[in-house]
Amino acid sequence: MDYTEVLCDDIDSWKTIMFLYKSALKEITTKIDILNDEFQHVHQYNPIEHVKSRIKTPESIVKKLKREGYESTIDNMVKCINDIAGVRITCSFTSDIYRIAEIITKHSDLKVLMVKDYIKNPKDSGYKSYHLVVSVPIFMSDKVIDTKVEIQIRTIAMDFWASLEHKIYYKFEGNAPENIQNELKECADMISMLDAKMLSLNEAIKQSEKNNTKKDS
Repeated sequence: MDYTEVLCDDIDSWKTIMFLYKSALKEITTKIDILNDEFQHVHQYNPIEHVKSRIKTPESIVKKLKREGYESTIDNMVKCINDIAGVRITCSFTSDIYRIAEIITKHSDLKVLMVKDYIKNPKDSGYKSYHLVVSVPIFMSDKVIDTKVEIQIRTIAMDFWASLEHKIYYKFEGNAPENIQNELKECADMISMLDAKMLSLNEAIKQSEKNNTKKDS
C-alpha cells in the first residue's frame, strides 16, 4: 500500500496524529534547550554539542511498518513505531551521555517507556548510541494525550560512524558486502578507543585543574 492511501483512509486522524508528534517534539526540544542554557550559564560547562530533531515522513513510516510485518494503518503507526518523533543529542564524551539521560528521565512530566543502551551493549554492526523512548503529555483544549518521542544520545565520534553506516545501509538496501561490513565494524572499534582516550584525557585535565586550584588556595 502506498503511503498516500494511508492518508486518504482518514485524513483528519492523520493530521491530528502528526500535530501531536510535532507538539511532543517541541516539548522535548524546549526542555533540552533549557538544559543547554543552564549548563552554559550556571555550570560554565556544556555537555551538549548539537541537537537535531525530525518527524518521520509518511513514506518512511509505511516502509518501517511493512519491514516489521504490520499493516499500514494509523493505529499500527501509533502503537508500533517509537521513533516517529525523534531527537538526537550529540555530546563530547561518553560520561556526558549518561549525565544527560539521567537528567531527562528525572523530569516529572515525562514517562520513560523504553531504554536501550547500545553503548554498553553495541549492535553486531558496531553501532553505539543511548536510546530513550519517552511519552510527553500534550495538553489539548479538552484533553491530555501522551505522545511518544525517541531521544538518541551519542558522542560526536559515534554520530560520525552512525551517519556513514546509514548511508551504506541505504546504498546497499541493508545488504552491504561482507568486506564493507567488516571494515565498518573495525571503524566502530577504533571510534570506541578514541572515545575512551578522549574521556581519559578530559578527566586528566579536570584533575590537573583541581590540583592547581588547591595549590593556589
